[in-house]
Amino acid sequence: MSSNKAPPLTFDDFEIGMKFISPRITVTDAHIVLFAGLSGDFNPLHVDDVFAKKTVFGSRIAHGLLTITLLSGHMGMLVAGTAIAFLEMYTKFLKPVRVGDTIYGEAEVIDKRPVEKYNGGIVTIKSLIKNQNNEVLVESESKLLVSRVRIY
Repeated sequence: MSSNKAPPLTFDDFEIGMKFISPRITVTDAHIVLFAGLSGDFNPLHVDDVFAKKTVFGSRIAHGLLTITLLSGHMGMLVAGTAIAFLEMYTKFLKPVRVGDTIYGEAEVIDKRPVEKYNGGIVTIKSLIKNQNNEVLVESESKLLVSRVRIY
């Protein structure tokens, strides 16, 4: 089941089993360098070709947080105007992302629970980030507090 509704989605629009697929994005050197600058994480594994070639990965890899950030915008825009809070996220990084990899996300609503205090509820979403070879790179589960009505 996928959503036919136009964003922003309200708490009531979400249904258990609803699925979403994000647009694909090819990870570039610019993404990694800009993320290093924004985050302050200049670990040589991400920014030093000579160092990274000597590691178990054999080349530079993208920051794990960059990987999930590149695809978080898709989910964020689904609730732009109805999101109250991003409550939590549990993430497992299974395989590295390299410059040139094309990644995309697959998400599924696995639970929803009303919270009347906020006129909405908590939506739990399981996500997979995959590469161009359909390999799962990242698994995550997130909880969003979403309003029943547009709030902004």
